[in-house]
Amino acid sequence: MKPVLEAARLRVDVDGVPQVEGLSFETTGDRVLVLAGPPALFQAAAGIVRPRGGEIRTSGVSPTAAVRERLMACAPLDPPLPLAWKALDYVAWSARLAGVPKRDALDLAARAIDRLHLQEVAKLHLRYAPLHARRALGVAAAVATGATTLFLEDPLRGLPDDAARSLARLVVKATLGLRTVIFAARTSLASPIAIDADEAVVLDDGAIVAQGAPAEVASLDRSYAIRLHGRGASFAKLAELRGARVSGQGARWTVDLGATLRVNDLLDVAHAAGTVLLELRPLGRAFA
Repeated sequence: MKPVLEAARLRVDVDGVPQVEGLSFETTGDRVLVLAGPPALFQAAAGIVRPRGGEIRTSGVSPTAAVRERLMACAPLDPPLPLAWKALDYVAWSARLAGVPKRDALDLAARAIDRLHLQEVAKLHLRYAPLHARRALGVAAAVATGATTLFLEDPLRGLPDDAARSLARLVVKATLGLRTVIFAARTSLASPIAIDADEAVVLDDGAIVAQGAPAEVASLDRSYAIRLHGRGASFAKLAELRGARVSGQGARWTVDLGATLRVNDLLDVAHAAGTVLLELRPLGRAFA
């Protein structure tokens, strides 16, 4: 089966400014978390914006083709809603816009609302639906299209802990049997969506810095994404002589401190290499 998400030399601009540049990767799992990526990456993957360069694909086809063929549907974070509409109508129109006949769309919408446990708000006007219900309706609208792959943008962001855990459980249950990619700034390793995921991809400044099983990525508490000013190759060489494992190029590097080095040692290495350490981010911090 083709990767649920893959990119090759991807560039995505927003207002003429690159947000993603030269990004290449492919996933191996069917339930994937993409963490700490810019919103532009979700928008390109979902077919909302067109890449400036390179390619992004799901199941081997472009986002536009995936949506057209009902292979993929997306749920953006807090899109504008027709507040005068009822929730059931909103979900049904999502299916109809995907090409589902009216009668079938109503049936799919009712099923999707049941799967997200939204029966109590089905006949409410959207203006009266609380935030967590609106987030769940976004997922229901994507499920109702009948697509086999869903791209969800940070559905838990900003919700109180109890509401976030409840919605996470509903999302996992409602998407069983579907391929999913959830894009988020970060998540808790104890969240149902992290427990359910079979792969996590972590980005830093638009570049992949970690990829693997969520528990493995979360355990990288001695690995850091760093940004340097100066001779990065010299820094890397000196850090490796001190026992670190280093990868990267230019200004962006990933450093594993190994068993004995400390963060302060990286400052010493940077000084010795004639470089300035501008930024340092623990990779495990993608998981709260």
